[in-house]
Amino acid sequence: MNAPMGTPPDAAAAACREQALAAMQRGDLAGAEQAFARLLAIRPDDADALQFVASRQLGRDDAAGAIESLHAARRAQPRDAAILHQLGAAQVQAGDLRGAEESLREGLALAPGMFVARLRLGVVYERQGRRHDAMTAYLGAINAAQAQGRWLSDDTTAPGLREAVKHATQYVAAGRRELFDAVIEPLRQRYGRAELSRVDQCLAIYLHEQPAPMPDPRQRPLFLYFPGVPSQPFYPRERFPEHARLEQAVEVIREELRAVLSEAEDRLVPFLGAPTAEAVAAQLLGSTGTQGGAWDAFFFYRHGVRHDANCARCPRTSGLLDAMPLVRVRDHAPETLYSVLRPGTHILPHRGVTNTRLVTHLPLIVPPDCALRVGGQTHVWEEGRCVTFDDTFEHEAWNHSGQTRVVLIMDSWNPDLSEVERMAVADLVAAIGDFNRSVQVS
Repeated sequence: MNAPMGTPPDAAAAACREQALAAMQRGDLAGAEQAFARLLAIRPDDADALQFVASRQLGRDDAAGAIESLHAARRAQPRDAAILHQLGAAQVQAGDLRGAEESLREGLALAPGMFVARLRLGVVYERQGRRHDAMTAYLGAINAAQAQGRWLSDDTTAPGLREAVKHATQYVAAGRRELFDAVIEPLRQRYGRAELSRVDQCLAIYLHEQPAPMPDPRQRPLFLYFPGVPSQPFYPRERFPEHARLEQAVEVIREELRAVLSEAEDRLVPFLGAPTAEAVAAQLLGSTGTQGGAWDAFFFYRHGVRHDANCARCPRTSGLLDAMPLVRVRDHAPETLYSVLRPGTHILPHRGVTNTRLVTHLPLIVPPDCALRVGGQTHVWEEGRCVTFDDTFEHEAWNHSGQTRVVLIMDSWNPDLSEVERMAVADLVAAIGDFNRSVQVS
């Protein structure tokens, strides 16, 4: 039904919109399109009407008409991410890949969480032959969708997207396999495939191509499981003869620590990188005292980055650590520090990322009522005596005393990995880190 003759434009436009919406509720899409067309005769820049008409045009394979309608909608609403997404989809259908890329990227800059738009951007990149860009766009779309509980199965995926999502998932899996294989291949060529067989299995487990054959159910790495090595919470001291040099120098190390605690406490930072209240909210720290728990650190290395000022402040400790066979992985390791646990603090049970490296503590200041528990086994620190454990077992630590507890922490390679395996793991972890950063959705 048309608006009566002589009706004011605003009232006529409102009547057309009401008719279009009523038709949509009845499932009469043709009637809705006709009503929106009448609305556009009155209000040519009505973005909602233009978008609906464009969707109908795309359904008739009239991509050119849809693009024209959407350009008009964009002129009316230049920062509407949904319009840019729809325009990109129309441009893909028309074969205008460059235009589609521009529209989709602009829309995603406005609304990064549009995972379907990111999926379509992956299609554009794939058709352009840009393999890495396609892989990162597809993975970004999958991660964003799954973070919202979507695309976890056919039941959580819209029927019209299921095949596209399956293709994207397979594309990412094949691309990551190819990328990470290429990282390991030079070592295979140099040392032989047999020397890297456990690394190959490690990669297959990481890529979910096979299950992790973990012999101990208490062990659950958060990131990377290396098969074929003993599964044990604590490692015998004799596996690490180099730690004797640290133990022999414990008085020197403790002297530098005490200077830090007395003169440079402003250089201590929260180990978790967040205020205590946030850590408590994340259930990482507990407290048995009247004040909140506090776990502070004085880093020599953090995620592989040397803290030069701290190393200069404690030159003898820093020199001793640098002489150790530390794990060295670009942007990841080593990690060495004074770990300062305040009175009443409880580091709640948690797990580490990989069994390819172990954690060593050299206890420096240990009041009564302090302990470490790994895999259900409790260890009471002894000052000057190193202890090494696999932090992929659930572990926790506490200081129930009224004094500060301090240990020197460093990471060590799992001694059951060969030199070649250590090189391969270092290269692989760095490559995984590079790839994961490249697909982060900002």
